[in-house]
Amino acid sequence: MSQESWWPSHPTALLIPKARGGRAQCAVYLLLALCTAALYLTGEPLEATARSITSHFVALQIGVLLKGTCHLAEEIFHLQSRHHGSFWRALCACFPLCWHGPMLLACGSAYVALLAGDGQPIGLHLGLASLCQLLILALRLNKPSAVEMSEMSERSKQNVAHGLAWSYYVGYLKIVLPRVKKSMEEFSRDNPNVLAYRETWKLHILVPLSCDVYDDLEKADSNIQYLTDLTETTLTRAGTKKRVYKHSLYAIRDEDNKLWHCALEYATPLQSLYAMSQDECAAFSREDRLEQAKLFYRTLEEILKGSKECVGTYRLIAYEESGEAETHFLSREILWHLWQQRHEEYTMCKGNQPHNPSTTLISTELNLQISESDLPQPLRSDC
Repeated sequence: MSQESWWPSHPTALLIPKARGGRAQCAVYLLLALCTAALYLTGEPLEATARSITSHFVALQIGVLLKGTCHLAEEIFHLQSRHHGSFWRALCACFPLCWHGPMLLACGSAYVALLAGDGQPIGLHLGLASLCQLLILALRLNKPSAVEMSEMSERSKQNVAHGLAWSYYVGYLKIVLPRVKKSMEEFSRDNPNVLAYRETWKLHILVPLSCDVYDDLEKADSNIQYLTDLTETTLTRAGTKKRVYKHSLYAIRDEDNKLWHCALEYATPLQSLYAMSQDECAAFSREDRLEQAKLFYRTLEEILKGSKECVGTYRLIAYEESGEAETHFLSREILWHLWQQRHEEYTMCKGNQPHNPSTTLISTELNLQISESDLPQPLRSDC
């Protein structure tokens, strides 16, 4: 059977968004330079330009001051429950004093100095600036965009997905993954023909981005058949004596009726995301669910990559079901990952030669020379 028949329609790299970089801040610096150059080319007098810039800065600082005052009017009613009875803590939470205070003082001083000879009362300028800022607050024109809210949540690690991913890792994966290969070794000794490929001795975790989790994998795809359970792990956890952890082994049938075997299960926290989207109290839309599912995968992947105990014990399979009704979509996704592990991933064993790829090179065969010394070795081109 050819690999192309299993190739995923949407590779994981196209499904899961990467973390946002610093391009927005770079765009700020670029636009700042262009704006400064444009103002310089206008040829306006320096004093008039300084007066206008100062007016805008003061208006912005007044807006921050008024916004903080409005928030403080609410927070003084929550001093005990939110700020431990400290008015100062409430004040610091409403006003960015470390930056806003000096900025307001500097802008205010420059504002008074530059507008002293303008002919109009300074109070009129301050009143107009305050009126404009209050209108902005009343109309909620300063509300952060969806992108800003998403970025702030991701940077602060306060998304639902972050909590679910960490809970899943600390409360489950960190416990079971280091024991997976031992369980498979025990099973393989009794059934040598079932788990013939050590490259697939991992826990394969399904991450459907739709969060549609089946309790019975055989109902999700008839080509997936339950085989047996691996050796149980019994631990005492959180007051529960002899808590049992176990994994199920499945047989995946391809189009040639060949059976591929692997330990398989869904990422159970996705059930929580799906339930939240079905409950009106959670105010969790379908779009929110999809975004959180993608973030869950990315966060879990980052956590597992940084875990030394879990190296080589798992395989995350993220997928997005196509709109067309495909009977064996899930089995094809799993088969592609199993095929890739067998043919494209090679375990480097100390003192042994690496496995040779199944595909032959047309021109010359490449030999990897791996030194057992940790010291840098000279490069050779005469291999």
